[in-house]
Amino acid sequence: MESVIRAAVVYVVLLVLFRIAGKRSLAEVTSFDLVLLLIISEATQQAMIDNDNSMTNALLLVATLIGMNILLSVATKRWKSFDKLVEDVPLVILKDGAPIRERMRKERVDENDIMEAARATEGLERLDQIKYAILERTGHITIVPK
Repeated sequence: MESVIRAAVVYVVLLVLFRIAGKRSLAEVTSFDLVLLLIISEATQQAMIDNDNSMTNALLLVATLIGMNILLSVATKRWKSFDKLVEDVPLVILKDGAPIRERMRKERVDENDIMEAARATEGLERLDQIKYAILERTGHITIVPK
């Protein structure tokens, strides 16, 4: 039972930490991010197993983590307020060619990120060609041209 509690606590703590890290952290995984995730996985593995390296404990931990993920998924579908808390909402970061700097700063997005998305998805070359730039829940930027 202790392993189940440890796994559930680690799951919730990591969920909160990644939520605090922001949308952009999840959308663009760099080499540094991959290394960080590997280190996090090793550290959390040690926290979850304590001194029990048995196959039974490992399977119990995997089942607990998958169960927590399913529970979170069901809760976010059932309660929209909980969904907004966990996943956030899409955020307009540019309107009629004018960046909304406070939102961009909070989400650690700059004009280069917006222009990269505008070029890649719409072939646009300037901010004034964009009606809306929306930072989606996934961390990707959607461009609505004028």
